[in-house]
Amino acid sequence: MFSTLRRRLILSHALPLLIIIPLTGIALIYVLETQVVLANLATEVKGQAALLAEIVIDRADIWSDPAQAQAFVNRVEPQLSSPVMLLDPQGRLLASSDQADASRIGQTMQFAGLDNALAGKSNVRTVYSQNLDVEVVDVMTPVIAPNGRVIGIVRLTHRLASVYEQFLRLRSLIASILGVALVLGVAVGWVLALNLERPLRQMTMAVYRLAGGQQLTPLPEQGPEEVRLLLHAFNILTERLRNVEETRRQLLSSLVHELGTPLGALNSGIQALRSGADQQVELRQELLAGMEEEISKLRRLLDDLARLSDQFLGGVKLTLHPVRLSEWLPRALATWRQAAQAKGLEWQLSLPPELPALPADSDRLAQVLGNLLSNAIKYTKPGGRVSVAAGREHDQVWIRVSDTGQGIPLDEQQLIFTPFYRGRSAGRFPKGMGLGLAIAKDLVAAHGGHLDVKSAPGEGAHFTLWLPLKLRT
Repeated sequence: MFSTLRRRLILSHALPLLIIIPLTGIALIYVLETQVVLANLATEVKGQAALLAEIVIDRADIWSDPAQAQAFVNRVEPQLSSPVMLLDPQGRLLASSDQADASRIGQTMQFAGLDNALAGKSNVRTVYSQNLDVEVVDVMTPVIAPNGRVIGIVRLTHRLASVYEQFLRLRSLIASILGVALVLGVAVGWVLALNLERPLRQMTMAVYRLAGGQQLTPLPEQGPEEVRLLLHAFNILTERLRNVEETRRQLLSSLVHELGTPLGALNSGIQALRSGADQQVELRQELLAGMEEEISKLRRLLDDLARLSDQFLGGVKLTLHPVRLSEWLPRALATWRQAAQAKGLEWQLSLPPELPALPADSDRLAQVLGNLLSNAIKYTKPGGRVSVAAGREHDQVWIRVSDTGQGIPLDEQQLIFTPFYRGRSAGRFPKGMGLGLAIAKDLVAAHGGHLDVKSAPGEGAHFTLWLPLKLRT
């Protein structure tokens, strides 16, 4: 019955109302009937009794002759809203407007509060009951002569039957109001349940579509704060899955390209050797050198993919030890200096006399510098310049790799650190898998540092590696 979230939410809104509203209605009816209706009725009857007492104070014949008393009661009864009785100073019944009391004329009555009235005190009593015959209002007012003596009692009563219609109208009105409130409460609960259920249902259907391989658009982030946060998280997840899918496609496309070229070159070399090229020593050496170069490219590609796998599978593992940069940097840069000079580039190295030691993984750090210098040499034309500088700033060490290549547009400077990204410009990062800078950034981050770039088209590029002197815990 309550298998859906909507029904349970509606029940959670309606159930308190189903309990609270009836109890509130009963309490409200009781308070109004006892504290308002009966109190007002008692006040009205008390006023009528006091008026009658003033009228009969000078009618001595009424208190001495029951016939005169009955005649008086018969005359005033039509103008009163309550049955009336007259009692003598001994509490005997002299007259009553109720024909059922005819047999009790002359008898001593026993009423609650009669003693107080005989003592000269007015007595007002109200009783809340569902019995129509119960006297719900009973007022006894003493008639006091000028000498201070009680000469009689005026008693007015109201039975429930006489005000029952008024009670029924009051109860019907309250029940109607509470019924409308209950309907509105259920309606509001229904609307709130729909507003909460709708985004959750949309997200559930979106998850099913996602599992089925369908393309998704971001869901509107609406509803309560918690639901909006859930939808926002879902949209982030969807975007990341979309990026992963795009990355997968780029990886496959890049692998086909990157593997196809060296494999084709290797195949061509093998065919040439089979066709007799191995008989010519010089040609054979040239073919083998070319094949070895293509194999080196494949090995570098595998290394990049292995490092990318480390990134996706939970980060890079470092083997940290103190590295004295003043001694280590010149050795790490030696091979790249030769590569730059072999291409006809000017090589500049600017290191201060003393650089501090820092905790680092020297092999991983060499990979970072290698990726940066490889790009700098690759994309700088002969006659250009590649420079490396280092220094200390507060509690950090910086190493900067600069070139005089064609530069990087501003809108691409953050994208170049994304795996598989290849620049839109024809001059910078047009080939390759786009992994070098992404791997370099992750390796630097694993050391607790960061990598930034400054560049402009036609003005070269400056990549700065920042490393902390102490690892942050």
